[in-house]
Amino acid sequence: MGKTVGGRLAYADLLRCAAMLAVIVVHVSGGSLEAAAVGSPAFQVLNLYDGLAHWCVPVFVMLSGMFLLDPGHSLPLSKLFFGHILRIAVALTVWGTAYALVGQVTANGLSWESVQAALYQVLLGRTSFHLWFLYMIIGLYLVTPILRAFVRGASRGGFHWFFLLVFLFACIIPTILRLRPSQTLSLYVNNLNLKLVLGYVGYYVLGYYLKAYSLSRPAEYLIYVLGILGAAVTVGGTAWLSQQRGMLVQTLYNYDSPNIALMSAAVFVFFRYVLGVSEERSRRQRVSGVAKISFGIYLVHVFFLILLRHFGITALSFVPALSVPVLSAAVFLGSFTVAWPLSKLPLAGKYLT
Repeated sequence: MGKTVGGRLAYADLLRCAAMLAVIVVHVSGGSLEAAAVGSPAFQVLNLYDGLAHWCVPVFVMLSGMFLLDPGHSLPLSKLFFGHILRIAVALTVWGTAYALVGQVTANGLSWESVQAALYQVLLGRTSFHLWFLYMIIGLYLVTPILRAFVRGASRGGFHWFFLLVFLFACIIPTILRLRPSQTLSLYVNNLNLKLVLGYVGYYVLGYYLKAYSLSRPAEYLIYVLGILGAAVTVGGTAWLSQQRGMLVQTLYNYDSPNIALMSAAVFVFFRYVLGVSEERSRRQRVSGVAKISFGIYLVHVFFLILLRHFGITALSFVPALSVPVLSAAVFLGSFTVAWPLSKLPLAGKYLT
């Protein structure tokens, strides 16, 4: 699974493509889930697709961490800021303005005033829903030099202690508090003030750990079992909570919930140790080619969701069991056809995709 294509890890490229497709599945199915009657066959199918694909964002974060935190790769501050942070900031500004402009043009028509209003929306941080990921990634990049120092000096036991704290304070306790608020537990957590292990830092470091260290067979199989359990809790728990409250309850969809964390780790491990790309070099190169513009596909794909919605096409337009994969494939292919030529633009291509 460690085969490379032009210096790229084949399993990482394949995982990046799969994660991008999973993001689209989440948006296609999730966009119609609230409109489906709780407990109906359509609700159950959409919940299944949505829940089982929710490993996508954590895995994207893990893919970033596996490379940027690797002490074997030089990452001076100049490269971090001008090669990574600047790229994300430019993409956020350009695509944030483009999405805001769609809303402005729809409401007021195209004019210089609408362009100015779109730019102002971006400055205020009011961008398209999927661009939240870019803000989060910039935050992780800012603390990357500190995290690189940690992974460079940490023992394997030190990593395990870090992940234990992450799982407890960033996954389990927040989920418990969402399901059953407790002033006492909240007070203890606030007083401990363990900010270092919160947010998406755990996934970021986990990506590097799973790349750098080999797992024993028992550990690998345990992760798969826990991942399957996490998937069952995500889908079954969401259906049960929604049925109990008579409305969609997405608590177990949170990317920091323990069930999603277990799913994400299992998917990453599965791609590293089990799934691979064909030995045929040309096929591996095609996967690598798609993976290189997965960021561009992510940035573009919501335009196609907006287009589908404009024509009244949703996952409920026909049988959800078929509509979700069909519409997801269409959005993926459409986004690729836009992102690929954009990636070829001189100078601007690397900032737009």
